Amino acid sequence: MSITGSKRLLSVVAFAAFSLTAGSVQAQTRAETLRYVTGASVNTLDPNIPGSTREAFAVSLSTYDRLVSFGRKQLNGKWVFDLDKITGELAESYDVSPDGLKLTFHLRKDAKFQDGTPVSAEDVKWSLDRAVTAPVLGKAQLLTGSMTSADQFKVIDPLTFEVTLSKPDKLALPNLATVYPIIINSKVAKEHATADDPWALAWLKEHTAGSGAYRIDMFKPGEQVIMTRNDAWNRGTTDKSASFKRIIVQSVPEPATRANLVERGDADVVIDLQASDVQSLEAKGKLKVISTPQYNAVTFVSMNNLIPPFDNVNVRRAVAFALPYDDMFKAALFGRGAPLFGATWADGKPASGAYPIAQPVKLDLEKARDYLKAAGLPDGFSTTFSFNVGQASTAEPMAALIKESLARIGIKVDIQKLPDAQMSTQINEKKLPFFTEGIVAWLPSTDYFYRNFYTGNQRWNYSSIDNPELVAIAQEARFEPDKAKYEEDGRKLNAIHFNEIPQIPVWQPNQDAVMAPSIEGYTYQFHRQVDYRDLSRK
Repeated sequence: MSITGSKRLLSVVAFAAFSLTAGSVQAQTRAETLRYVTGASVNTLDPNIPGSTREAFAVSLSTYDRLVSFGRKQLNGKWVFDLDKITGELAESYDVSPDGLKLTFHLRKDAKFQDGTPVSAEDVKWSLDRAVTAPVLGKAQLLTGSMTSADQFKVIDPLTFEVTLSKPDKLALPNLATVYPIIINSKVAKEHATADDPWALAWLKEHTAGSGAYRIDMFKPGEQVIMTRNDAWNRGTTDKSASFKRIIVQSVPEPATRANLVERGDADVVIDLQASDVQSLEAKGKLKVISTPQYNAVTFVSMNNLIPPFDNVNVRRAVAFALPYDDMFKAALFGRGAPLFGATWADGKPASGAYPIAQPVKLDLEKARDYLKAAGLPDGFSTTFSFNVGQASTAEPMAALIKESLARIGIKVDIQKLPDAQMSTQINEKKLPFFTEGIVAWLPSTDYFYRNFYTGNQRWNYSSIDNPELVAIAQEARFEPDKAKYEEDGRKLNAIHFNEIPQIPVWQPNQDAVMAPSIEGYTYQFHRQVDYRDLSRK
């Protein structure tokens, strides 16, 4: 047996042994337990801690409540979160003032924290003060909804809470449905706060003080989490407690092992398998596979607009017409996703003001050579192309095809496969000239994408584009209440993007959720993780 095979067997045995041990804690039937495996890990119970993983976000959605949450809608026959439908979670209802400057939340009278303490507006105030004041991830997120100061949060009475904005912001309310603005039992948190840590960051990293659907029974950072249902929680979609009595979340690094576990029935759900494994399992027909294009995410090929020769727009255009899009899509994703290439724009104008939209680019080596000549580089040049080792299953075949195709127009490419930390550092320091990455917007409106990923000297502006007109339009669109004008602003932004071509959107990959046939209720969520509260077993 190979070393890889041995590791895989050990992982399966360890998971089975773990399951039996966990099962002896409480005598519960298999049907009442949801087992979830992931290649990543849960590293904190507080989603606000810098460095929190998306798997940690998923756990926090089940252990904490927020004031509001997203609804859901059908997109191409699949359930996805609905940015435009905000429903109450701890808030029984909410009001928006006619001028859009005040959001008033009326709390549920029956809402209680897991220790039995009633949830009050004082807890909401303390929690949101923490989100915009402490050194936490929520600070930058709530900024995108014009919430920056504790002075904006006010207790009206024990069950009424108010948020005041300096100007109407359509993203203020959706921001309160994201993972960061958790409502914390402030009395418990204060008991574990210190002079050096007034917001109890250290304690809440490994403990919870929430009102959510599940309690933490066991937390081994980086390894496993076991949660038990909070039967008092009644904020589910059918106004009752969550379906499963227990949730087991375990890290299983080897993707083939994860595939084996779900195929054998030792795991119920997995969302991070390799495309080839998903295709194989789907072909066998024994498991349920729900494939949803990540409509709030984009994979792109980026060029640093500040590093020669990518500071020349004609070089960027040459690259855009030298990429083997169809071959990359098949090799990297097995066609599992939504392509963002090969479009036809009537009169050369964007088809809509939405972002992302398919671009009018395709493999055309003659056009690519013409652009290189226009750039003064008819013989091409040499560069590096980098990708994150954690994305190797898709990025490696993609990189090989890019290298081969660009060589045909004289561009010599040296492929760099970088560890996650090194890749992140070099992106942050703007040192990579040419690379692939992905972006995701929790609040996927056109202005949000452009403001966060195409403006300013900040990490997420991967291409380092600096276009004053784009910045001005994106800022104007942020506060534009007229839908027709907003659409026009979006079209202008899309036109600038294609003209400048700072980076090349290539596709929106599918999120392939592979699960036991008995699992129901899966919804693609904004944070690209499973919301355990959605799921049930038929």
